[in-house]
Amino acid sequence: MFERFTKDARAVVTGAVAHAEQHGSETVDAEHMLLALLDREGSRASFALASVGGAGWLESVREALGEARRRGGLSQADTDALAGLGIDVSEIVARVEEAHGVGAMSGDRTGAGRWPGWSGRRPFSRSAKDVLVRALRVAVGHKDRHVGDEHLLLALTTGPGVPAEVLAAHGVTYEALTRVLYGGGEAKAG
Repeated sequence: MFERFTKDARAVVTGAVAHAEQHGSETVDAEHMLLALLDREGSRASFALASVGGAGWLESVREALGEARRRGGLSQADTDALAGLGIDVSEIVARVEEAHGVGAMSGDRTGAGRWPGWSGRRPFSRSAKDVLVRALRVAVGHKDRHVGDEHLLLALTTGPGVPAEVLAAHGVTYEALTRVLYGGGEAKAG
């Protein structure tokens, strides 16, 4: 599958690994892939993000991803559902952080790469693998012969979980991106 990935798509994958290492995560997750996409410049995905998201919103997306990680990866929809059951996630996070330090629920580890059994390679989580598979399906669906970073971005908007939720909260949806990338909108990525 990776032989069909463009240089930009491969850069997103390696960037996601770098974000996982930076956060001390044991696995490369879909959130790391979105962070790597936000780092891109001069690619089809970065053009689409700038066209749909507008200026100055990238930091807001990064903050929203950080806040979700701080909640242990719970999306806002999960948090709202738990609130409906009388469970205040913010209070739980505050109590855990009071006892174990800020970011205790994030799953991030200090001294990354030093836990027993660590092989030096971070595997891709189920969510990240699903993004890769959906990106391939998106490319095939659009009859594109390659998988570019724009397909990874589109795939992130279609899945369940934090990346799709954060992107949608910032107006970045599959439909909006498709209009920019494939026509029907004011701008079209080249």
